Amino acid sequence: MAKALPNPTFTIPMMMENGGGGGGGGGGDFCLKLPEGCIADILALTGPRGACRLALVASTFRSAAESDAVWERFLPADYKDILARAVLDFNSPPPASKKGLYLWLSDHPLLIDGGTKSFNLEKSSGRKCYMLAARDLAIVWGDTPTYWRWTPLPDSRFLEVAELVEVCWLEIRGKISTRILSPNTTYAAFLVFKSTAGTHGFEYLPAEVAMGISGCEHKTTAYLDPVSGQGHQNQIVPMGIGPFRRHTLRRHVAQHREGDNQYPKVREDGWLEVELGEYFNEGGEERELEMSVMEVRGGNWKSGLIIQGIDIRPKVDC
Repeated sequence: MAKALPNPTFTIPMMMENGGGGGGGGGGDFCLKLPEGCIADILALTGPRGACRLALVASTFRSAAESDAVWERFLPADYKDILARAVLDFNSPPPASKKGLYLWLSDHPLLIDGGTKSFNLEKSSGRKCYMLAARDLAIVWGDTPTYWRWTPLPDSRFLEVAELVEVCWLEIRGKISTRILSPNTTYAAFLVFKSTAGTHGFEYLPAEVAMGISGCEHKTTAYLDPVSGQGHQNQIVPMGIGPFRRHTLRRHVAQHREGDNQYPKVREDGWLEVELGEYFNEGGEERELEMSVMEVRGGNWKSGLIIQGIDIRPKVDC
């Protein structure tokens, strides 16, 4: 049986500190005498974070850690195809070096596929992240101005967002191929949205959210009102339209344990997000991954949400 190689992240510094692992006497710089190509191969095994750390050990490592040979291995195998699908700003082209490109893709979501999706890298691992724009989602009555309005917002990464005018049947669905996701990775999906001063109708019932292979989604519930009361078992739910609206007492929270519900959180960009579910992508076989948000049970009218899209990104251990 082949013997497993030790983790180079620890081995290289330890060899330098402990005299190179040899019989003593001048062996401390053994790994510094390795060809740069060999050092680059070792650094590529440590991942982006490990390569940056080892670059601090010695100038030889620093040179290899800056090389295109190392950083191209951290980029997705299909990164050239992704760049070819990008909507690029020619006044701010991507960096020429592979390390620069990696960091640029980590910090600057790239619009692709005609601006209907964005792509970026999770910085510490290089795994792929996507956001589906509202225009790339299936929104019931989304093209009916009575119910939804499409408008630009300066703080959205996409050209336009979907603003909910008023509906009683809320249904939003998104799909993505597992082939374009990173393999052996657990992904989570998040609805990215804003709540306006006129938002109403989401205080009473949680929406049903789901994520999974089409037809086999795992369902749970989520509140879309960031200030909705948690643990209120009795709510006065308005039903109907206008002057004919009636109020019904419903014991709705009893149908869902408190721990089952997801609640909105504020993102770094100022938008809100609520988790729809998670999925482990093994890779290899192409499947259709579907995410959904539905609130159709209450029958009450809802208004005021602004939908930017659905964010699909790797779950990162804290």
